[in-house]
Amino acid sequence: MVTKQKNVWYCSECGHKQVKWAGQCPQCSQWNTLHEEVEFVGSPRFQAQATTQNRPLRLKEVSLAETPRILTHMSECDRLLGGGIVPGSLSLVGGDPGIGKSTLMLQLSNALAKQGLIVLYVCGEESVEQTSLRAQRLGIDTDNLLLLNETNFGAIKLHIEQANPDIIVVDSIQIVYKSEISSAPGSVSQVRETATEFMHIAKGRGITTFLIGHVTKSGEIAGPRVLEHLVDTVLYFEGDKQHNYRMIRVVKNRFGPTDEIAVFQMQTHGLAEVTNPSQIFLEERIKGVIGSVVIPTLEGSRTILVEAQALVTDTVFPTPSRRCTGLDQNRLALLLAVLEKRMGYQLHRCDVFVSIAGGLRILEPGIDLGVLIAVTSSLCNRTIDPETTIVGEVGLGGEIRSVPRIESRIKEAIHMGFRRCLIPKRNLKSLPSDIQAKISITGVDNVEDAVNVLIH
Repeated sequence: MVTKQKNVWYCSECGHKQVKWAGQCPQCSQWNTLHEEVEFVGSPRFQAQATTQNRPLRLKEVSLAETPRILTHMSECDRLLGGGIVPGSLSLVGGDPGIGKSTLMLQLSNALAKQGLIVLYVCGEESVEQTSLRAQRLGIDTDNLLLLNETNFGAIKLHIEQANPDIIVVDSIQIVYKSEISSAPGSVSQVRETATEFMHIAKGRGITTFLIGHVTKSGEIAGPRVLEHLVDTVLYFEGDKQHNYRMIRVVKNRFGPTDEIAVFQMQTHGLAEVTNPSQIFLEERIKGVIGSVVIPTLEGSRTILVEAQALVTDTVFPTPSRRCTGLDQNRLALLLAVLEKRMGYQLHRCDVFVSIAGGLRILEPGIDLGVLIAVTSSLCNRTIDPETTIVGEVGLGGEIRSVPRIESRIKEAIHMGFRRCLIPKRNLKSLPSDIQAKISITGVDNVEDAVNVLIH
């Protein structure tokens, strides 16, 4: 078959492909992200070949043995991955520059190397000396950790065959390139092809592989979306670099639950695990502050108590500001509209600022009522009882909807010493009597009831 060459345009943000250049990507609506690349048509590289190793299996013939795991002895990482690392898995670690991706992977490599596993750390963005200095700073000293400064995939594959490691860490996938592809490293074609090759190595040779990925200015992992589809697990770093806390969220996991979260604290010797996030997020809380509310929220299988802070001030501009940190801005606009409609508050004359203390980003709707009460507290200049936690989803009609796993939320509040909890009235019937005996629980049906109970 004759191989033909043609020029196509790929979006560096979402991987969209088209035959002509345009200023704006029609898929993700980003500007100036289309880059020209050379594509070969008719290449016989992917011809299908029949093999005797793989054959169709009946459902009852499939072995249901439990997936083996490699424990890292870092309890938060093991819980995050669903009980440990699966041999032969391919994981993607993403996050902002300088947030701690390389630090965590070096610590993880050290923990695995101490168990006798051979770890090959491909430090393409740094020299071997720079990576060694970071390892010394983290107190890493093991003979089973191999450092390789290489960006050519062909050379990396040759070293993999020679060293035959158990674990591979690639830092980062955007810097690795294949010489057969004419486009520059980090382009859509290079990232897609190199990630596919590492996937074949991980599955074919049973080598657990970690890929470190950059993120775009919008916060998404750089490269085509197929990169996230290829891997088994996607770990994403969250949190502000100015804070000491780092949150790692599981976005995708084929071997365990998704939406799990682990909290780490950046220290001089690396990332330290935080086993009680509620205590960490509330340790700097000042009781009796106007606009401060404590909310029990769910992050995967864990309940965390967080502090929501609100500040409402009169505006001097024609258009008031609506700013928030740690929650969806559209959700905040919805809650403010409910307050204006159901309570008659003149919020259109005020600037509203809401923040989740500690840098944690909350996506679940169970924080609605707590945020709404925090805004009302700041607007009315009234404090909320510091021994009270608030949870509930707010509907457009002002009704308070039930939230899942209310029992685990209240148990965490009891564990942290809170004496009162405001919850949706529909959740009261599912609570056992022993929990109701340990804490004062008040059920509310709508926003008016909640405001009257806590503020008026």
